[in-house]
Amino acid sequence: MSDAASSPHPDPDAWARDIEDQVLSLALPHVAQLGWSPLLVARAGAEAGLSQGEIELLFPNGAADLAALLCRRHDHETLAILAKTDPQALKIRERIRLAVETRLDAAGQDEAVARRWSGFLALPQNLALASRLLWDSADQLWRWAGDTATDENHYSKRAILSGILSAALAIRLASGRGASMTFVDARIANVMSFEKWKATTKLRPSEALKGLAQTLGRMRYG
Repeated sequence: MSDAASSPHPDPDAWARDIEDQVLSLALPHVAQLGWSPLLVARAGAEAGLSQGEIELLFPNGAADLAALLCRRHDHETLAILAKTDPQALKIRERIRLAVETRLDAAGQDEAVARRWSGFLALPQNLALASRLLWDSADQLWRWAGDTATDENHYSKRAILSGILSAALAIRLASGRGASMTFVDARIANVMSFEKWKATTKLRPSEALKGLAQTLGRMRYG
């Protein structure tokens, strides 16, 4: 009997997650040939012993669901590695560099898979999914780094890091690990300079936006 079944509070979704993970593992060897396509989902699902109905139940969005699973697997692997390091022992820029480097290494384990994955998510119909996945990855990295911001910084940090992750992976696939980390170092330096500027200026983005909104409101309603 499985641990889930013997637990006093079994997780009803554990079986689905286990099967999804199995299908993903079976799919990856076929990605280079089949791409992220309905055929890939059908092939991996059949190899896992699933019926067509079960495949459609577990993967209602087809290859997009598989692509999301791969991203979340890489997130999980990244956090497992980062858990071995105490972020408080590092400067903030060192934490972010390590987090990004570890996340890129996870995504770059199989460059053929990563290349097809990136191309799939770059399709217009998948851009919303790509944005959500990047945001989730950036959020988890910032949380590991100890970020507790709840103001506009919470969103700006994740938006900036999402952009760095996306561009750095593209550079890694095109030019290699060294080039991608050179890019990451330069962008982190830019961000640190911006944060230093914010700490010394009286300008606050949120206050500026609030003032603009108030001005527009007066123009509209008097």
